[in-house]
Amino acid sequence: MAIASPSTSSIAATLSYTHHDSPWHGRVSSVPCLRSPLPCRLPPRLTVSSRFYSSKPSSGSVFPEDHFELQYSLPTHSRSTKAAPVFVTLPPDAVNLMGQMKRKKAMGASFMALMAAGVEGIVVEVWWGIVEREGPRVYDWGGYLDIVDLAGRYGLKVRAVMAFHQCGRGSDNSPWLPLPQWVYEEMDKDPDLAYSDRFGRRNREYISLGCDILPILRGRSPIQAYSDFMRDFRKKFRKYLGVVITGIQVGMGPAGELRYPSCPSEKLSSAWRTRELGEFQCYDKYMLASLNACAQEIGMREWGGGGPLGAGNLMQNPEETSFFKSDGVWNKPYGEFFLEWYSGMLLLHGERLCMAADSIFWGTGVTISAKVAGIHWHYGSHSHPSELTAGYYNTSVRDGYLSIARLLAKYRMTLCCTCFDIQDSEEKEVNPNSSPEGFLRQLILAARLCGISLEGENSVARLDEPSMKQVIKNSKLYSAGGGQSFSFNFVRMSKHLFESHNWTRFTRFVRQMSDARTFQARLDCRRSEFFFSSSSASSEDVRGKAFAYY
Repeated sequence: MAIASPSTSSIAATLSYTHHDSPWHGRVSSVPCLRSPLPCRLPPRLTVSSRFYSSKPSSGSVFPEDHFELQYSLPTHSRSTKAAPVFVTLPPDAVNLMGQMKRKKAMGASFMALMAAGVEGIVVEVWWGIVEREGPRVYDWGGYLDIVDLAGRYGLKVRAVMAFHQCGRGSDNSPWLPLPQWVYEEMDKDPDLAYSDRFGRRNREYISLGCDILPILRGRSPIQAYSDFMRDFRKKFRKYLGVVITGIQVGMGPAGELRYPSCPSEKLSSAWRTRELGEFQCYDKYMLASLNACAQEIGMREWGGGGPLGAGNLMQNPEETSFFKSDGVWNKPYGEFFLEWYSGMLLLHGERLCMAADSIFWGTGVTISAKVAGIHWHYGSHSHPSELTAGYYNTSVRDGYLSIARLLAKYRMTLCCTCFDIQDSEEKEVNPNSSPEGFLRQLILAARLCGISLEGENSVARLDEPSMKQVIKNSKLYSAGGGQSFSFNFVRMSKHLFESHNWTRFTRFVRQMSDARTFQARLDCRRSEFFFSSSSASSEDVRGKAFAYY
């Protein structure tokens, strides 16, 4: 039986949120945004100031006298670089829509080749839409059990991604990994379960965080559904946890990243070329109810009707918009209010999932991680519009990533981020404001300051020499400092990886990242009916077998 959608007034009454260290703190009482036992501390407006990298504003821009640009530097260390184990992400459809592992022989040959190359393990996305496809609380882990068991036979570790999002644009496009059909049925009844922008365009990649704690999924809230999924995973994979499965990444939004779907995920890889600003995703009734409650709390009812006006369109020059231009509304009282609320809702969503994952997986021997998107194509501007629309309140005068790192540190979690393979010089000619290296330096510094481990990823599945050298260079920014661990997830495994010229570069890359780790083929014969040694076959022989299966 479908549950009636709550009214706007009842939603607002259910909502609560407290601003700390914000420009409104001390002037107003607690702002009712999402009533929860998890108050979320927002970061100070200015947190880090050092000198190494500066996000350069457009010429002729004007800043108030009491503002200045944040600059980031990484302290130098004399300690030697630690080994950085390499994991390889499997194709997203390694398990098909019926829950079966695809192409077992090809997968086995691939795992043998990865093991022979010295790869530490694999990353596999465990799709909500596949496992719980039959109905609420009906779980089918069969295909994923096969993958984990096979990886264990070849001595590979496994990182499992709890994928609560949709992948792809539809059944006519491959790969297509949907949400559970019964979730789409609820979205059809109540379209406001999906994010919406000011034009009324719905994005169904991930359930709107505005209804995180409301019983909109046949009596359960989204947070309850995600928690039940992770709890059943722990039960079913208990014997592998801490032995074969050494890491769990908790999906927190579109593409598994803690962000809003400010532009569709399939467009992100080219967004730096089109310079998309993104759209604020705050127009479903649940988000609007929260915003309206916040505005009323501070006596500014007119601020609660929707997102900012004058934010331009997806591909407009930010200097041509009244909100994002250098001296725009983003840096005025209304802009500060809205961006505190918008980013704060994202942090609150992240905290709910961190708390759930921590309570479920604590004591199992696995590390837990969360992923941040590498949105860098307006990093050189004052307002960083593409980051703001994604929910990262990061500008030239405010550090928006330190608050995320603090949240993960609170729950002993690891930070995962992309952009390790991209150089600024690759993008400057097309987009002068793009700076993947600047973004990465800032994020690495936040992780170092909070003492959390880091997982790096490449943004595009490239196997050329410059991109691999860039990964090695960027990995040293974190691993050379000592302290917490660093590892790298190569995204992703495909037939191209096993082509001879690419395989040669990749195995050399693994050796360089792994430092003293062995490059010789190895198999744990106690977990496999197979026996393989470097004296009987070479890495190239195994690579050839893997390539032949594709």
